[in-house]
Amino acid sequence: MQETGQILVTGGTGFVGSAVIRALLAAGTGPVRALVRQGSVRGNLEGLPVELAEGDLLDPASLERAMAGVNSFFHVAADYRLWAPDPEDIVRNNLGGTRNAMAAALRAGVKRIVYTSSVATLSPRPDGGSADETRMLTPEGAISAYKRSKVVAERLVQKMVAEQRLPAVIVNPSTPIGPRDIKPTPTGRIIVEAASGRIPAYVDTSLNLAHVDDVAAGHLAAFEHGKVGELYILGGENVGLRRMLDEIAKLASRRGPLFAIPRAAIYPVAMMAETIARFTGREPFVTRDALRMSKYHMRFSSAKAERELGYRARPYIEGLADAIAWFRQAGYLR
Repeated sequence: MQETGQILVTGGTGFVGSAVIRALLAAGTGPVRALVRQGSVRGNLEGLPVELAEGDLLDPASLERAMAGVNSFFHVAADYRLWAPDPEDIVRNNLGGTRNAMAAALRAGVKRIVYTSSVATLSPRPDGGSADETRMLTPEGAISAYKRSKVVAERLVQKMVAEQRLPAVIVNPSTPIGPRDIKPTPTGRIIVEAASGRIPAYVDTSLNLAHVDDVAAGHLAAFEHGKVGELYILGGENVGLRRMLDEIAKLASRRGPLFAIPRAAIYPVAMMAETIARFTGREPFVTRDALRMSKYHMRFSSAKAERELGYRARPYIEGLADAIAWFRQAGYLR
């Protein structure tokens, strides 16, 4: 990757953002600055030659300061929750944060932007095939506040590209897995629970799994080769949930899931979990929105990114192995 001048990355303390920063540093790009919230856990950036700029996506003044002298911008940060006491908080965070970040980038004269969206903005194919970038959801068709937030934020970026010449390329990661899932993400929680032997059953659904470091490399490829305003799915392999859980069990020397369970049987559990979460403030492991989403096989194709960006993804089993090794080392697994 060629010298890019000062780079700003949001979400750099998180799972995908820290992988993007590592990829930028490995590529020998310009100096990297990370926007970090006050009090955020910064273990993913420990020891890296990165300038830290304290601020918040909902604080325009802090964004102005962080954007000073920036030539290249990777907006990776997102509120990735499938449940919140007030679901509209997720929409406000993702839409408002994106609006503020893109406006600040325009005012600063940033030359190139990679915006991290999600396959959550795309509609699965009803025949179970692999969906591509043309299957864009409407906000009304999105299940869950998180998906709706990503849809409206992506549409905002597209509008700013068309009307204000925002120099942004849009990438749509599928389901990243691998090391440094510090929160962890909803998928990371499944990996931890399954590797701990606490998922005895499964529902019939599918995910598209990609190693987080491949997703990060895809961000750099989009920066170098992507077309402004275009969407690029950064995915990996389409995998059934049972197969995924079986592989996790093998890697962790555990027993795999024993049986399939109807979604209807889990809804009362999800309702109870959400009720308890309102008192504890902790995100429930199973939610009604997650069950609704599981009705669809989330299969996607990265053919466009492979063709136009040179994107490649390793076998998903390597991502699972790296995730379990990291979770074990970090103390998430006993």
